[in-house]
Amino acid sequence: MIQEAITRYLRKNKQVTLSPKAVLFDMDGVLYDSMRFHARAWKEVADKHHLQSVLQDFYMFEGRTGESTINELYQRTFHRDATPEEKQNIYKEKSTLFSQYNDGEPMSGAIDVLKQAKASGLQTLVVTGSGQHSLINKLEHTYPGYFTREKMITAFDVKYGKPHPEPYLMGLQKAGVKVNEAFVIENAPMGIQAGVAAGIFTIAVNTGPLNNQVLLDAGANLLYPSMTALAEDWKNIMEAINISLSLK
Repeated sequence: MIQEAITRYLRKNKQVTLSPKAVLFDMDGVLYDSMRFHARAWKEVADKHHLQSVLQDFYMFEGRTGESTINELYQRTFHRDATPEEKQNIYKEKSTLFSQYNDGEPMSGAIDVLKQAKASGLQTLVVTGSGQHSLINKLEHTYPGYFTREKMITAFDVKYGKPHPEPYLMGLQKAGVKVNEAFVIENAPMGIQAGVAAGIFTIAVNTGPLNNQVLLDAGANLLYPSMTALAEDWKNIMEAINISLSLK
């Protein structure tokens, strides 16, 4: 299965080899078990401002910048863009609620994936649509030695959020690697679309309530039910890559 996924990736992207040197991690739903709190905060703020939404929307929208999410809701409800003031006020309200609800729990199995990546000699970077200072600042504390601010891409760094490929292309640039020299690890359809659009081998972990098919339809090259399952299969992934390289 892994070997087949690599072969399909190489053919689709017209690459000769997959030789990873870096792993680009999404943050919410991958490194932190925080998406349930984001979704709750978004839904409460949307309801307060009479914006049409259901809870699942915010799992589907995950990866977008806050402004983009607010604009989508305004277009859906009022058929117009949100004003700069509306975007600022609503995102501030959402951020306050999220900070109240969030328990800061790391995602189960995430540290095991990070250890495996480091043991494989790979760089580890964060590429997130988040503009939540509280989580970004906490990364180095939760996962000491794995991330630095200089090698993070956040909502503050990009012009276009996911599903646009810009965030992951910037991640490649900061890592100093080519598209066939990285993995993306994502839990959200828009994040997967961004990784795939950037031409990077994209691994999905379904840590939320969405159906597996939603993530596969977004273009995931591999799919795991959890970060723990990915950690357990990491050696098999690296072995399949080595086999692929030996055949070239």
